[in-house]
Amino acid sequence: MTKEKIVIALGGNALQSGKGPATAEAQLEVVKNTCEHIAQISKQGYELAVVHGNGPQVGRIVMASEAAKDVTPAMPFDVCGAMSQGYIGYHIQQCLKYALNQTNRNIPVVTVATQMVVEKNDPAFKNPTKPIGPFYSEEEAKVLESEKGYVMKEDAGRGFRRVVASPLPRKIVEIDAVKELWDHAIVITCGGGGIPVIENADGSLEGTAAVIDKDFAAELLAEQVDADILMILTEVEKVAINFNKPNQKNLDEVTLAELACYKEEGHFAAGSMLPKVEAAMKFVRAFPQKRAIITSLDKATEALEGKTGTIIKFA
Repeated sequence: MTKEKIVIALGGNALQSGKGPATAEAQLEVVKNTCEHIAQISKQGYELAVVHGNGPQVGRIVMASEAAKDVTPAMPFDVCGAMSQGYIGYHIQQCLKYALNQTNRNIPVVTVATQMVVEKNDPAFKNPTKPIGPFYSEEEAKVLESEKGYVMKEDAGRGFRRVVASPLPRKIVEIDAVKELWDHAIVITCGGGGIPVIENADGSLEGTAAVIDKDFAAELLAEQVDADILMILTEVEKVAINFNKPNQKNLDEVTLAELACYKEEGHFAAGSMLPKVEAAMKFVRAFPQKRAIITSLDKATEALEGKTGTIIKFA
């Protein structure tokens, strides 16, 4: 029997606790727990790759770089994204290798510094939407807007965050390397959605200031490696309509058409559940015989067995 291939997209809660400090040590503890769940998926015989976000982390790296600009040159936004990709990947590969060893699975784990080509004229550059960095009060947000020129937006009732452009991913530069590694290792790739680059007419690549949504990056990767399942892990067990309202309804198995209707009715928050839903829909639309799953990290193995989570199918 051929092993099913899964691309796993990790949400922010899989990398950092919203309740604890944002130190490297605290983040590492969260990642250890995350990797225990991923190792269990591997133990069940699935082949997989891991994609992660970087919104809070890249925001803090940018803040640190700007704060120290009188001592050392501030790094461009794309370089800060690469830094986040490197250290988060390091955390995951270290913890995942240990977790796999604990289940007697001697599988290499490798992080690929991944560039993602985006369109120079993508309309997202004129309408920043991707939240990065920590949450602020409305008053703090107004100060940052006036003093630093940041674009600040309210994020799903949780406070205000800086937002940057989030262009759609068009091409994974290192995809051939990822495919070569697939049969030999678990690959951590497209970290933070990939380092956004513009492809010039002469074929050269140039970094740009943006953060690509990791759910769309994971979807593109799933298409490119011919994955059987796109699994998006987030804070909630199931996608819901009328979220946080008395008439909230959790979705179990849902068709592409049904989900499209819910989307049009405005049930999914931008910068929160909406990109997850849109990425899942894109994958299922491209591969009608396959499925996408949105669920929480601790329910991942149960969702793969069809016991929980929101399972998106073509019909």
